[in-house]
Amino acid sequence: MTACKFCQIADGELAAEVVFADESVLAFLDYRPLRLGHCLVIPRIHYETLFDVPREELPELFATVQLVGRAMEAALGAEGVFVAINNRVSQSVPHLHVHVVPRRRKDGLKGFFWPREAYRSPEEQQRYAGLLREAIERLRSPQPAAPGLPPEDPAPRQENRPQGGGS
Repeated sequence: MTACKFCQIADGELAAEVVFADESVLAFLDYRPLRLGHCLVIPRIHYETLFDVPREELPELFATVQLVGRAMEAALGAEGVFVAINNRVSQSVPHLHVHVVPRRRKDGLKGFFWPREAYRSPEEQQRYAGLLREAIERLRSPQPAAPGLPPEDPAPRQENRPQGGGS
């Protein structure tokens, strides 16, 4: 993936201010930080989204996220960190990257960067929870495909909002 900027950084072809590197993970300063010290943690192997990463590779990736966050508290005096991942939407580089941003109380970052949406009723909230529980159960116990047919995509990408009373 030579066109991928993060692959080029991981291969040493593009410069970045690296703060941690091992054989499978790399952490470097974001060139347009939300706060000074804002880092991106990436797998060296090209995966577009979190969902593409093999499960066995996740512990090392998130151990590095944890390490970088702790380093921000120790070295920068951060009172905490904001950790975020965009999958496709708002993903500026199509290579999985975890944002780790140092935080302080009253630093100007207000919660999430988008408006919140309220459930219209407890019933609507329960419908959403039920839909997610059912999907999780299906994803954890995939059904075999009918003979001669490919398996169904367990996670369609279109929005699936519940009908009636929902937004």
